[in-house]
Amino acid sequence: MNRTLPSQRSGGRENGGQVPRKTDYNAGMMPTRILRRRRVLILLSGLLLVPACHRQPATDREVWAEVDGKPLYRDQVERYYRTRMAAGSEAGSAEQALSFKLNILNELINNQILMAHAARARVTVSEAEVDTKAAELQSPYSREEFQKKLAEQGLDPGSLREEVRQNIVINKLINKEIVSRITVSDAEIAENFQRNQATFNIPETQYHLAQIAVTPVAEPQVRNTKNDDATNPQAAERKVQALYARVRSGEDFATVAQAYSEDPRTASGGGDMGFVPASALASNPQLRQTVSSLRVGEVSGILRSADGYHIIKLLGREEAGQRELSDPQVRSAIRQTLTNEREQLLKAAYIEDLRNRAKVINHLAAKIVTAGANPAQAK
Repeated sequence: MNRTLPSQRSGGRENGGQVPRKTDYNAGMMPTRILRRRRVLILLSGLLLVPACHRQPATDREVWAEVDGKPLYRDQVERYYRTRMAAGSEAGSAEQALSFKLNILNELINNQILMAHAARARVTVSEAEVDTKAAELQSPYSREEFQKKLAEQGLDPGSLREEVRQNIVINKLINKEIVSRITVSDAEIAENFQRNQATFNIPETQYHLAQIAVTPVAEPQVRNTKNDDATNPQAAERKVQALYARVRSGEDFATVAQAYSEDPRTASGGGDMGFVPASALASNPQLRQTVSSLRVGEVSGILRSADGYHIIKLLGREEAGQRELSDPQVRSAIRQTLTNEREQLLKAAYIEDLRNRAKVINHLAAKIVTAGANPAQAK
């Protein structure tokens, strides 16, 4: 069941009106959205591509590339390819599939080079860091669901920990040798603001909301960390009253939402729904009145809808109008945007520079050239 705020239903139902998904109503917002990112947990398919050479005996594996004499295998590329296909990508032809695999192999080559350089730079990772990140990955799922996800991607808990460890190492290396070198001046921020001033004009008031949702029926997919689900109306009422009491007593709203909210889309992010425009609340007077009367940081009472119960927290509010350069949030957003752009450029150049010093042999690329890009012959 898709649990939403009372106003987030399509027309023809009691509390009609459509609230855009977070990505929709962020699209027209000023860049300060960057500063209020959801607490999004990294999906398994979102891990960096890092080489893991312990899958099966080397004698049974086809080498598709070598980096300073260390092999990268076809089965590694195929595993990441299957993962990305499962995430929704589709190759339209055999040629496109092979091109995709060539790109994946190139990522593996780059990351093997980065891992080697990280070792020379003495970048290390503690077991506690690995434990924390592995727990983060598992938290949106039940134990059985998580094991299924691992199996679908050809992983077990041990190999997952190794991939997590390597991802942390690479991120630390990037932070040490790239991010720490990036600076943005006040003059550059002012220049960017002048070029993009219209971007900072908000057409209507926006409310940054979070919710705890409880439904009166058993749900097939529970995404809270406690795997807790109210399965009938009586249990739902008892649960929402108990959660409301905990929030009112001072417990952290996001922590309670992560542990108990029954909305699979927002529970893992602490209930964060992103920014909702005022017009999206117009069709539900009770909800509109509730949200508009809250001060930032306040929590509503229990709201009842056709889907169950909701407790709303106002995380922030953006009033309509033109934002000026003197606004600290505007300056911070521009600084972050420029920093991100420079990080991407410097990272690409940094990896290319390291690659120039490495000995790379891409056997798959050579086979494709020899086969004249014929997938059947390049296999």
